[in-house]
Amino acid sequence: MNEHPTTETAALPRTTSTLKSLIIRLHGYIGLIIGPFILFAALTGTLYALTPALEQAIYQEALTTDSAERGTAPASLAQQITAARTYLDADLAVSAVRPAPATGATTRVMFADPSLDPGEHRAVFIDRESLAVRGDLTVYGTSGVLPLRRFIDQLHRNLMQGDIGRLYSELAASWLWLAALGGLAIWAFSATPRVAAGKKTRTARRLRTRRRHSLLGLTLLVGLLALSATGMTWSKWAGANFFTLLKAGGWGTPRVSLELGESVAADPHAEHQASHSQQAPLETDDIDRVLAVARQAGLDAGKIELRVPGPQQAWQVREIDRGWPSQVDEVAIHPQTLEVLERVRFEDYPLPAKLTRWGIDAHMGVLFGLPNQLLLAGLGLGIIVMVSWGYMMWWRRRQPGNGQALWPLLRRLPPSALITLGIISLALGIAMPVMGVSLLVLLAIDGLRRDKRMPASEAASGSR
Repeated sequence: MNEHPTTETAALPRTTSTLKSLIIRLHGYIGLIIGPFILFAALTGTLYALTPALEQAIYQEALTTDSAERGTAPASLAQQITAARTYLDADLAVSAVRPAPATGATTRVMFADPSLDPGEHRAVFIDRESLAVRGDLTVYGTSGVLPLRRFIDQLHRNLMQGDIGRLYSELAASWLWLAALGGLAIWAFSATPRVAAGKKTRTARRLRTRRRHSLLGLTLLVGLLALSATGMTWSKWAGANFFTLLKAGGWGTPRVSLELGESVAADPHAEHQASHSQQAPLETDDIDRVLAVARQAGLDAGKIELRVPGPQQAWQVREIDRGWPSQVDEVAIHPQTLEVLERVRFEDYPLPAKLTRWGIDAHMGVLFGLPNQLLLAGLGLGIIVMVSWGYMMWWRRRQPGNGQALWPLLRRLPPSALITLGIISLALGIAMPVMGVSLLVLLAIDGLRRDKRMPASEAASGSR
């Protein structure tokens, strides 16, 4: 029996120690360089989560009415559309109608306005009993967010800079999960020394902050991973890859076809990307019958939308209640015969499509209503505190020439570990292109640092 360790066995502790140091260095780089993007995404995301309640207060006049209390019978949808058209100062085509979902709520008559951005509509809010106009606002997307939430949404998603601005949010979402798992690994293999209560040195303060940072990260870990995953589904590049994979596997979100004999599987964000299309003249007398047919077909949600057909298209009637349980069934109805041409039910969605729907709605704060929104706000505030503590630790530890370098560590890895790490990085870079490009930039910055030397004792101990 050989009593001496083999070369591979002897090299294993060194490789493990180098990987630990590499995780610590990468975690520090993410916090230092990507941290500002994560911080801003958390700040705007927290504001976004709190806006539904603010919208109800700010836009109360447009959203609510007390006419029903006076015993007035609701007018037909056709009459409500006529009232909205009469009010308009422009000849705009009706694009969709959202009947009042409950007593005391208003009906939204939505118009396609070429002056607005894709996904936006001009909505006239009608009192269904008195036919009075209660508001005139720009709304956006399936959730029908109002101007305040739309403004915060644009800040959160793209800094109000269009597709170029979406790089920032995708950068934050792409690295957040890796930062969270890296923090978990550091906590697991590198326990923070306890510090005496009265000690007030810079090192003592840093270690106390590190302990708080670690404990908060562990508390928020599941939420951080969920935010990162669902956030990437909204991203331009990683999100596109994700939905391409879903469609290739036959797991895309099904949609009714508005053309005879066809069916499609669509991205659940497609309604946000659609441009304003030309609408066929609307026969207002038909819309009440279309709604009745949709109700008979099983669409029983309070929140429902009727999309006006374009030329040679069917009516699309869909449930838009993203709460729990989700009610997002939809039907296509022939504009002349009022025959139900096709129906898609949420219960028939593939499981990946259901999980995607729930994940997106939870990220938006609409899946479970107020509890969902409070949870998101708590996560956002937690991220803000964690990033702030991370910068405090960096500031207290800074030293001239303090390495924090990756290249010396990479060079110390054995070829097998380096190849494995390279394959994983390449796969992640292909799936998440913004992460891949930013990783190359990070490595380039690291390579240009003047002081690339790290004490061997520090790398072996894995200290921060």
